[in-house]
Amino acid sequence: MHQWMTESGLTPHLIVDAAQEGVEVPREHIREGRIVLNVSYDATRHLDLGNDWVIFEARFGGVPRQLRFPNAAVLSIYARETGEGLMFPAEDDAPPPAPPSPTDPAPGPLVPDRGLPSGGAGAAPAAGARPKRPSLKVVK
Repeated sequence: MHQWMTESGLTPHLIVDAAQEGVEVPREHIREGRIVLNVSYDATRHLDLGNDWVIFEARFGGVPRQLRFPNAAVLSIYARETGEGLMFPAEDDAPPPAPPSPTDPAPGPLVPDRGLPSGGAGAAPAAGARPKRPSLKVVK
């Protein structure tokens, strides 16, 4: 879905269950136990959408932060422009083993380094009257 949205000129966003074990995201941007993350290549650095974990760096208020969370914590992926996407069923299994910490030596990034815009990943609460179509708030 991420690749299709990107190739279609859309901006992929993830809604992540911040209460799940292993989720490392900026706590100040969590709303109602969830966080909305812009995972476009323009808003992330070293984006790794692995089989078990999502790991990347993004800016929040101009400050770079390392984010990582198990795929089981991803509740949905949707396109910012249309609100269309997929919701994922909850998994009852324990999260996979943690990936190496950012301080461990690791191979180079799996995607080209496209830098980080000053606006960053732009976490915004999933709010609005329609629960099936998240709305976003621009944070500068």
